[in-house]
Amino acid sequence: MKKKYFTREVKVGIMTLVAIFVLYFGLNYLKGIDIFSPVSYYYGRYENIGGLVPSSAVYVKGFKVGQVEKISYDFSKKESFLIKISVSKDIKLPLDARIELYDEGIMGGKAIQLIYEPLNLSQTMHEPGDTIRTTMGVGLMAKISGDLVPKIESISTQADSLIRSVRVLVENKNLNKSLASIEHTTADLAVSSSQLKKMMNNDVPHILSNVNTMTTDFKQISGNLKKIDYQATFASIDHTIANLNLVSEKMNSSEGTIGMLLNNKDLYINLSNSASNADKLLIDLQKNPKRYVHFSLFGSKSN
Repeated sequence: MKKKYFTREVKVGIMTLVAIFVLYFGLNYLKGIDIFSPVSYYYGRYENIGGLVPSSAVYVKGFKVGQVEKISYDFSKKESFLIKISVSKDIKLPLDARIELYDEGIMGGKAIQLIYEPLNLSQTMHEPGDTIRTTMGVGLMAKISGDLVPKIESISTQADSLIRSVRVLVENKNLNKSLASIEHTTADLAVSSSQLKKMMNNDVPHILSNVNTMTTDFKQISGNLKKIDYQATFASIDHTIANLNLVSEKMNSSEGTIGMLLNNKDLYINLSNSASNADKLLIDLQKNPKRYVHFSLFGSKSN
């Protein structure tokens, strides 16, 4: 009879081992642990870990390089907590490196970061298993409090001063007078607005109608002006001015009747003497009419 090596018990045992391995690998994977990558372990001591728990992340300049493996405590010592961290094997820590515990987020939670200066070949490195110097980082809430609290206090002081100023302003009697004046001014503006609206509705259309009429008249006048023959008009004016110049020249010269009358002195004197004699004759005729007129029904009688 052939002997069976894979009995039911063996199969159950193999499946149990595989399940345990998968469970272990899955749990570590969920924790962020790569069980296939080699790591180095380091230690640090703290008096207060502020809620740090195993599996918390370990960072270098914000990049995750490991995690907290274990936290041991001994409250009989001042530095009661001993933390064990695992770091990727390729991370080398110089002797001046330190482990800093800090707040990972505003909602809480702690994390570890490794702080050290850039490495050089002459530096001495920590060996795996060494205890590294530890520090406490300033918490995020502490930073916020340190930055914001003074500003909030300053704003609060200014707000209190502003409230007092507003209270003084509100309680001032002149404020009521100012409000009454503003109300009166508003009423006047309302009346002015009403009058302006009335004028816009009644007077402005009439004014615009007159303006339109004037514009129409101007258009007609402009059209009539366009019809005028300015060239013929100016030619007629020039001809009239020439005639006037000719008449003026003839009047100034001694030729012609008007020129002789205006320019002949002897003629003027003779005319003046004739007028004077005629005047004397009329005067004598009025005084002695019988000397010049002889009229009788019975014939004339000699003197």
